[in-house]
Amino acid sequence: MTSIHLLILIIVFFVTSVISVVTGSTSLVTVPVMLQLGIEPRTAIATNMFALMLLSVGGALPFLRQNRIDRQRLPALILLTLAGSIMGALLVLIVPSTSIAALIPFFMLAIALFSIANWKAGIIPVDGEPSRLAAFAGYAVTFALGIYGGFFSGGYVTMLTVAYISLFRMSFVMAIGITKLINVFSCLVAVLIFANEGIVNYQLGLILGTVMFVGGLVGGRLALKLDDVWLKCIFIVTVVGLALKLLLLHDRTPKQSN
Repeated sequence: MTSIHLLILIIVFFVTSVISVVTGSTSLVTVPVMLQLGIEPRTAIATNMFALMLLSVGGALPFLRQNRIDRQRLPALILLTLAGSIMGALLVLIVPSTSIAALIPFFMLAIALFSIANWKAGIIPVDGEPSRLAAFAGYAVTFALGIYGGFFSGGYVTMLTVAYISLFRMSFVMAIGITKLINVFSCLVAVLIFANEGIVNYQLGLILGTVMFVGGLVGGRLALKLDDVWLKCIFIVTVVGLALKLLLLHDRTPKQSN
């Protein structure tokens, strides 16, 4: 890899990490760029996942420092995510994931339309706890998306954010914070599996991971300064843009992304 290619990756990974603290779907941008620069697909996916783990740590820290994460639900959500991610990662060994890639832009558009139709969700505070049924659904979705995240993971954090706003009645900023922390554990499962396969480029991963960690810190601090209306607008515009990009370039979509 030339120094110019590395510089391009650093710029792309930093800008994407700042924005994706709010939106998720980081790898729908970063992995294609890595592939276009000639990095072998399996290595690109594995190294990107390594960097994403550091992004999630950086993105979660500002929310932890300001206590903007639902600590009461966090242990159960982490356990369900780990269990689901392990199952999903094992599925990768026996089930091809290429067919899932074609569905991602439709998932993204559905998320954007749902967010617009339920505009007040995550913006206007809701008094009281969610119903038992809604809370159970929130935990069930966490496990199901954990499987999805371990198996394919395109748009995983994006879908998780919307689920927590809708089912747990979290504000947009609370949902953003907790999904970043949960994604640390989802990424960790994948990284351990990829490391066992020997396909992680640690030198490149540490460089890009450090860049994404800093980008996550910047993005997290910016998110905490914006109100929920602005956060939701950024979320919807970015998700629609990514969906349209995937629809136009679906044949170039990587087999696995986060």
